[in-house]
Amino acid sequence: MLALEVAEEKTRGAGRSAAEGAGRIGPMNFVLIGCGLIGQKRLRALRQEHRIIAVADTVVSRAESLARQAPGAQATEDWLAALDLPGVEAAIVATTNDWLAPVTLAAVQLGKHVLVEKPAARCADELREAMREAERRQVCVQVGYNHRFHPAARKAREIAASGELGELMFLRGRYGHGGRVGYDREWRADPAIAGGGELLDQGVHLIDLARWFLGDFTGVTGHVHTSFWDMRVEDNAFVSLRTAAGKTAWLHASCTEWKNMFSFEIYGRHGKLQMDGLGGSYGVERLAHYRMLPAMGPPETIIWEYPGEDASWSLELSTFLGAARGGAERGPDLRDAIATLEIVDEIYRKARQ
Repeated sequence: MLALEVAEEKTRGAGRSAAEGAGRIGPMNFVLIGCGLIGQKRLRALRQEHRIIAVADTVVSRAESLARQAPGAQATEDWLAALDLPGVEAAIVATTNDWLAPVTLAAVQLGKHVLVEKPAARCADELREAMREAERRQVCVQVGYNHRFHPAARKAREIAASGELGELMFLRGRYGHGGRVGYDREWRADPAIAGGGELLDQGVHLIDLARWFLGDFTGVTGHVHTSFWDMRVEDNAFVSLRTAAGKTAWLHASCTEWKNMFSFEIYGRHGKLQMDGLGGSYGVERLAHYRMLPAMGPPETIIWEYPGEDASWSLELSTFLGAARGGAERGPDLRDAIATLEIVDEIYRKARQ
């Protein structure tokens, strides 16, 4: 019971700390491009002192609907003009995958900071010019791998970094959902728009987390397969990654899971961490620490649970705001996105062979 209470208090404290830090750096003026589900989540994560100057979407009625939730915001279908409006400092890019890289590049070329939704592009090559421009113009570009900001993931990272697990050996990640009626006719099922299937949708979160814990991977194997859905992209991806030191990540992403599921296990020489659930339909977010005893046998177990609203979006945004204002903490950037997409590209290349 005590572990649950501590976990809840730390979650609330982390949210307050990040939000207060964002408040201290002063308000920022945004344009939000892409007014679908993710764009709506991004808008809700913004604190009231930050201003949305404009919202843009190719479906102008969708932009108009979202603008009503952001007093004073202009609604438009011209995203490039929105980026160039007076006072705009930063862009939130939440379009379909085919427009993520072009919009990010245009924003960077105009000197704007950018928070771009994952995977940030359909392939690694689409992002390289944006990375060069961001470095040249010294603007902050953060990629929306918000799973790093879930409290269970942050706590797991803290424990792993402390050395309490000993040397990390391998990890195993599974992530999946069951789709919905008509899922195979949505934009995510169109390779020209999405760039790929489940590997590019949920699989990239697993790859990003695996890199976060184990570092860069030099060995990439795996395959993708369409098992159920009538679409030209994969509904299952099976991936094995290996670092130069021989540490392995086994990952499976699926949209034939039927019951939404997230599980991420990290194995060290002295114990194991297991993250389960992401809140909502994925179940209560939970972290278990299985600490190996000298006599081995059943481990000592500590469990934290993080009920309530998903705070990862707000924590992620606070990190972006701090980085854009010159703060030391950085979230996943274009180099992380490119490294993740290079792994995806390699698996797709092998699948085509």
